[in-house]
Amino acid sequence: MSTTQNIGFISLGCPKATVDSERILSQLRAEGYPLVNSYAAADLVIINTCGFIDAAIEESLNTIGEAMEQNGHVIVTGCLGGDRDKILNDYPEVLAITGPNETTAVVDAVHAVLPPPQDPLIELLPDRAVRLTPNHYAYLKIAEGCNQQCSFCIIPNLRGKLVSRPMGELLSEAERLAESGVKELLVVSQDTAAYGADLRYRNEIIRGGILSTRIATLAEALSKLGIWIRLHYLYPYPVIDQLIPMMAEGKILPYLDVPLQHASSSILKAMKRPADQENVLQRIQQWREICPDLTIRSTFIVGFPGETEQNFGELLDFLDAAQLDRAGAFAYSPVEGAAANQLPNPVDNDLQQDRLQQFMSVQSRISADKLQQKVGTLETILIDSVTDEGAIGRTRGDAPEIDGEVHIPEANHLNSGDFIQVEIVAADEHDLEGALAES
Repeated sequence: MSTTQNIGFISLGCPKATVDSERILSQLRAEGYPLVNSYAAADLVIINTCGFIDAAIEESLNTIGEAMEQNGHVIVTGCLGGDRDKILNDYPEVLAITGPNETTAVVDAVHAVLPPPQDPLIELLPDRAVRLTPNHYAYLKIAEGCNQQCSFCIIPNLRGKLVSRPMGELLSEAERLAESGVKELLVVSQDTAAYGADLRYRNEIIRGGILSTRIATLAEALSKLGIWIRLHYLYPYPVIDQLIPMMAEGKILPYLDVPLQHASSSILKAMKRPADQENVLQRIQQWREICPDLTIRSTFIVGFPGETEQNFGELLDFLDAAQLDRAGAFAYSPVEGAAANQLPNPVDNDLQQDRLQQFMSVQSRISADKLQQKVGTLETILIDSVTDEGAIGRTRGDAPEIDGEVHIPEANHLNSGDFIQVEIVAADEHDLEGALAES
């Protein structure tokens, strides 16, 4: 290896993994390691993997294989790192393997191969931190792990039980991000609604005030920053009912990301999820009565073991009744170590794909209708990018890299991070087109 000690980094998986990657890269940069974006220029490649579903595992393994072939000096971390044997079986010559949320272990593994160019005790100043998002938005990970026991999921095995970050630490980080120019904070964790449960919702003394470690309290405190606050991955606890009025008041974005997973009571029980469909529909109605501008996004699994035609029909009926703004779905696939693997009556793959297509057809129609209703309205848009053809941004109801976009032709004089008023002039099932509103 050369003496330049260049680090290449590949980050796979969800926004929570992105935050882990940012922490690792920030530490390495603070220690003086140059960061490069090619295999050829790197003395060492770190891969932050995903190991949640088969497709993600395959992508992670393929990426490791590519890095081994193109570079040969590879450290693996992240969720797939929790299954060392799976990695070593295919790639026994990787230099080191660590699990998720093991920043120190990754850095130690780097030190073992490439001693740090600078004093490792150098202070990690905010302006030296690495961000993998654009300058105008950032993820704020408020907790690690999960206490749920969903039968299709192994996240508690990969990332451990819920560990909430202290409220004061989160608020300080959020303030630094806002001061650096961030216009939108995306609050993430595996189970955001459970924030503070592991700490028994203890009180913290913060700047002379007493704040309880709860998601509603955190959201209220973050709202004082004067930037967009978007909450992700809210398990359908009653705490959501405390957040909706805050959305209606404009304190946090009227955006609810709540993974419901299914609508059939018997399937939800097999998933070990809340199983009262009627109550969910009632709550959705109540949420919309309190916050008419609310955007609701959810995710579902089709073809779960034991899912009958009747069960699937209940799911489609639920979609029609709930009229969710956004809904994604994927066909069930066994995850090694998941309890659902032992359930009887697996659904044939062809039937799974057929049901997935039916689901997406129904939801596409609903989403298209929802967007069509926005035509003729005025929307506040956060600009994400600008090209020669115009600008691309998002409404309050659109999360980056997940939801739709607003295309604004001939608005190439704008800048990323600008807030502007736009009249919506057209819509399809995914995106909107807007025109700059007259001032």
